[in-house]
Amino acid sequence: MDPKHSGDMLKHLEKQTELLTDAYRSMSHELQRLQVEEEMLMHKYYEFMEARGLIKKKQSNNMKTEEETGKAGEVD
Repeated sequence: MDPKHSGDMLKHLEKQTELLTDAYRSMSHELQRLQVEEEMLMHKYYEFMEARGLIKKKQSNNMKTEEETGKAGEVD
């Protein structure tokens, strides 16, 4: 490489490094925001499904398991 151009090349590489670092920060921030949004949406979806009766509540699910266990142990 020609020594006359090494200064220009260094400036160019430093500028690219700065741009890539900014892009990385921006993308990391966006990813974190989307992960939080996904978590909130999944929570809302679970609440919706639970309200529709498609997902049993944890407490009622435990009660059913106990009832089934009790019935299975009975002898006629």
